[in-house]
Formats: sequence, C-alpha cells, structure tokens
Amino acid sequence: MRTTDARKLQILGAIVEDYVSTREPVGSKSLLERHELGVSAATVRNDMSVLEEEGLIHQPHTSAGRVPTDKGYRAFVDHVATVKPLSAPERRAIRLLLEDAGDVEELLARTVRLMAQLTQQVAMVQYPARRQARIRHVELVKVADSLLLVVLITESGRVDQRTVPVAAGRPAEYYEALRDQLNRAVSGRQVTDLAVPLSDFLESLAPPERPAAAEVAEPLAALAATRAEDRIVMAGTANLARSAEDFSREVEPLLDVLEEQLVLLRLFTEMHASPGDVEVRIGSELHDSALHSAALVGAGYGSGSHLAILGPSRMDYVAGISTVQAVARYVSRFLE
Repeated sequence: MRTTDARKLQILGAIVEDYVSTREPVGSKSLLERHELGVSAATVRNDMSVLEEEGLIHQPHTSAGRVPTDKGYRAFVDHVATVKPLSAPERRAIRLLLEDAGDVEELLARTVRLMAQLTQQVAMVQYPARRQARIRHVELVKVADSLLLVVLITESGRVDQRTVPVAAGRPAEYYEALRDQLNRAVSGRQVTDLAVPLSDFLESLAPPERPAAAEVAEPLAALAATRAEDRIVMAGTANLARSAEDFSREVEPLLDVLEEQLVLLRLFTEMHASPGDVEVRIGSELHDSALHSAALVGAGYGSGSHLAILGPSRMDYVAGISTVQAVARYVSRFLE
C-alpha cells in the first residue's frame, strides 16, 4: 500500500474512532488534537478532501466536520480495524458465565445478555440447528373425563403444556402408567429427536392399546416441535435508545425489524461465516430499507448457526468484532 493511501486510512480510522466516541462530526483541528498523525494541518485537510471525494466521509451540513459514510465504515472494517484480544479478566468472565449453563437454552440466554452488555448493542443468537433442549420429564394430568393436560419440562426447568381431548373412560391410573412409559421413552432426548422413540413406543404396545396412547403421543410430539422451530434469542433492545441521536430516525425502524422474526432469520440465513469467523454487513448490505442506518456484526458458531449484534452503523466495530468473535468461539467450545 502506498504511503499516501496508508495515511488516508489512518485519518479515516481516526475519524471513525472519534465519531463513534463523540457522536459529533469530526474536523481536522480535533483530529490533530486527539491523534498523533505526524502530518501538518494542511495535509490532514487535503486528505479529508480526498476521502470525501472518494465517498468515504461526508459533511452533514455547512461548517460542520465530517462523518463516515457506509462506504467509509466498510473501508474501516476491511483495512483499518484490528481485532483486539480480550483481556484475561474479560475472557475469564465469559468462561465463568457460560460454562455452568444448565442446557442449550440457558447457554444462549446468557450469551445474548453477555454480548448486549459488552457491546451496548442488540444481541441475537440463532438457535442451534441440531442442538435443542433436552427433556427432563413428561407429566400427564387428567382434568376431566375427556380432557388431559400434557406437560413437557426441559432440563433448564422450562415448562410447556397443552390441553388435549381424549377418549372418555380411561381412569387417571391409566395415564399415570402411560406417563411412566413415555418418560422411559423420551427423558434425556432432545426436543428435536422424539419422532423415532415415540413411534417405537407406540409400536411396542399391543394393537388395542395404541389409539389411546397415540392420543397423548401425537400432541406430545407437536408440543416438542414448537420448541424445535428455528428461532432467535435476543437481548439488549434498550441499548438502541441509548445509542441513537435521533430516536425517530434511527431507532423506530430498527425496533420494527426486531419485532419481525422472519426478517431477523433472513439476516442469519444470508450469513456465511464459519465458526469463529466474523462477518460485517453495513447499511445497504443488509438489503432492507429499515436497516439503511444499521450494521450487523456476526460470527458462526457450532454447526451452521450464527450469533450477532445489531445496531447503528455508527458502532464501535473494533469492540464489536472482538467480542462477537470471542463469544462465538466460547459457545462453539461448550457445544462440542
């Protein structure tokens, strides 16, 4: 890289750093005061003019300093930003927080809270495609002659339940025995892995007993399936309000997007980062008009799943990239 190009990137990096920190347009005078650039004021002004001509920075209004454009942020991420290794206390805090999680659900809940706290952005984790919560216990409660409550409890302690109609005439003792049989068949299984054991269980019964057992097994499978859908765990939405200069302009469209799980799932689907690798998308690269002032920093983890932070394009990319990469590697390690 030519010296002039390296110097311009250095100045671009300083502008990004100051704008993220102060939220104010950056002028040549403040750059010289805050950074040891090793060049004259005239050189800084000339380089800023070139950066503006190249579309990397722009002047929001007359007599103001400059702010980075999406193209400028992209150049910063590609050529200037360097991943800062987390400090030993930060690494230890992440490890201690994640390593004693009871199951996948608790691990991901802790992960998004941690990323939101460390980056002050919205944190999101795509649920692992092949790793779901495990079943601790199934309970069956007869609440009426033809009504049964099916309860599913996972190892994290989460409880899901569904009331299902059943043929009248079966005593409560029958469903107690059926409960014990079902628990032997499915306890310890992932919620994504019930089809075969439930089918085998029904096949093991005498033909006359199968219809009554199927009345319970089929709703149980459907209840587990609602837990196995592709979904997203999210935290830190309140960080948007604290990071935006203009609530209505920057935050409201983002809040609308965060309510649309399909939009967020699309963002994850379009990511191709391998476990531990980081992918950054800025503004128009997110392919959604509501996200034109936003940026996403994501990383792969586990087997084909991703985690990310989402916030204004004016975010601290260095801290975001470092945190997302480190957390993704820790989560991948705990899922092995």
